Amino acid sequence: MELRHLRYFRSVAEELHFGRAAQRLHIAQPPLSQQIRQLERELGVALLTRSTRSVELTPAGQAYLDRAIAILAAVDDAADVARRVAEGTTGRLTIGCVGSATYSVLPQLVRALRELLPDVDVRVRGEMLAPAQLTALAAGQIDLALLRPPVVDPGLCTEIVRRDSLLVALPEGHRLSRRKGLAIGDLREEEFVAHVGGGRSVMGTVVTSLCAEAGFTPLVRHEVQETSTLVTLVAAGLGVAIVPAPTAALDVAGVAYRPLRPRALGVDLVAAWSASAHDQLIRRATATLCDIASEGATSRP
Repeated sequence: MELRHLRYFRSVAEELHFGRAAQRLHIAQPPLSQQIRQLERELGVALLTRSTRSVELTPAGQAYLDRAIAILAAVDDAADVARRVAEGTTGRLTIGCVGSATYSVLPQLVRALRELLPDVDVRVRGEMLAPAQLTALAAGQIDLALLRPPVVDPGLCTEIVRRDSLLVALPEGHRLSRRKGLAIGDLREEEFVAHVGGGRSVMGTVVTSLCAEAGFTPLVRHEVQETSTLVTLVAAGLGVAIVPAPTAALDVAGVAYRPLRPRALGVDLVAAWSASAHDQLIRRATATLCDIASEGATSRP
């Protein structure tokens, strides 16, 4: 039995006429009659009663028709779903995101994807450090990572989304908050709140490197994983921090942000996904992400 047998039978059962069914199927009537008899022989039951004037369904034929319609509808639906998945217009997309981007680009991205791709189930995992995202990508726990480079895994595709300048986060009223901008050397005597070091966070490594280039080792009093926790500790007066500019979107009371000079200092935000995932959905999401980042860049003074 093949799907064509079901389609042939459905046409005959709905038309109750072999001639009209053959026209509908764009085949000759004799082969159609042969296919229906072959189906009946395989099933071992009569599906139709035939006379010179009419064709009628037997009770077994009516029951078989109901199931055949459901089967063919399921097959057609499966084909439609497969096409839409291949086109990237349906499916599930899980996105991982570093802290600073969680509060800036991620909300816009999710809203845009829901509008553009309403049949896609978008899930997010915010406040993920870069190493954790790379591990999650390898394990298939996320499909798209938004993180800070470097990304050296040859099994991953990457695309730079934007470059973020750096800010110094200060407790409100801090003596350095009176300045319009700060150099890294201005923080030599300050206590730091920082993302975890030891290679566990890109920003932790960035801060250590910047301070080393300025000739000192940062006095890190508190290490955290979440950007929201870092900013909260700064607001509590427990230290200063160096953060990507989008962190200011958190808008936590008690924190003052000042640009870190020179303005050329910054960190990239990179989209990464598995090179083996030939997935149009990921490509659509990445293109949307880059559009959002570009619009944000042109809207800034």
